[in-house]
Amino acid sequence: MVSTLKTALVPGGSRGLGLLVSRELLDRGFAVAIAARDDAELARARDQLSEHGTVKDYVCDVRDTEAVQGLVHDVERDLGPIDVLITVAGIIQTGPLEAVTLEHFRDAIDTMTYGPIHCALAVLPSMRGRRSGRIGTVASVGGLVSPPHLLPYATAKFGAVGFSEGLAVALAGSGVTATTIAPGLMRTGSHERAFFTGQSEKEYAWFGTAASLPVLSMNAERAARIVVAGVLAGKPTVLVGWLPKVAHRVHGLAPGLTTRAMGIANRLLPGARPEQSDLREGREAASGLNSKVVKVLTTLGSKAARKNNERG
Repeated sequence: MVSTLKTALVPGGSRGLGLLVSRELLDRGFAVAIAARDDAELARARDQLSEHGTVKDYVCDVRDTEAVQGLVHDVERDLGPIDVLITVAGIIQTGPLEAVTLEHFRDAIDTMTYGPIHCALAVLPSMRGRRSGRIGTVASVGGLVSPPHLLPYATAKFGAVGFSEGLAVALAGSGVTATTIAPGLMRTGSHERAFFTGQSEKEYAWFGTAASLPVLSMNAERAARIVVAGVLAGKPTVLVGWLPKVAHRVHGLAPGLTTRAMGIANRLLPGARPEQSDLREGREAASGLNSKVVKVLTTLGSKAARKNNERG
């Protein structure tokens, strides 16, 4: 049965920022389709979101172009033409270069560069035919400035920024807009689902703390409101929080200085254990660390993780 509401598709809508973006769209009167790889996670998200409006969930891996095309077909069959696409799906891999493998790069690029490409190209024919549509790609401050110990992530996010900005240019005058979204750190609880390599417990300690403390990280509900408002307004770029705004300006004015500053930060972070290139999820790394101090510092992040379906 086709919905009479406008339809939004949110790949990566089962948890974290994607869940909050989906909720914001529902509160604005959209029927929302959420997609992710984990059907149990999707079911929990659907139950959580259903009190806000019409929501359907679909299992889909954005790395697979045929699966994404099938997803778009199914959503349009069930809910009607897709008016808004906001691609949030992503992974975080944290660790020093010496502990990073080529497979880590492949997974990051397939998910966060090719994922938005697959999704945008799948919805575009219908949107262009109707001369109406909004496409948002959630990149990151890590797609503006490459932060230390996040090289696969930054590589993929830089690709997403290039694609989304180029897409906005290519769609000029078509009635369809493309918005590049660059958030900074947000208290979504994603540090518990991030992956860490090298000295994974120490990597978790700095990243989890940064992603949980006020000032360094922003309220995720507010971030979701900014994201959705920017996409619906058809803005070409949305910088979410103070960190991307500062990074964008400083890097633009003094790129060499920015790179050197990131290099200094890199030297302050945990060193490598070259034999350790396996990835450990944040929850596992936190258990191995077993630090009362880090538990206190990540209190707000842990609260967000419980709230935003970051835990099974």
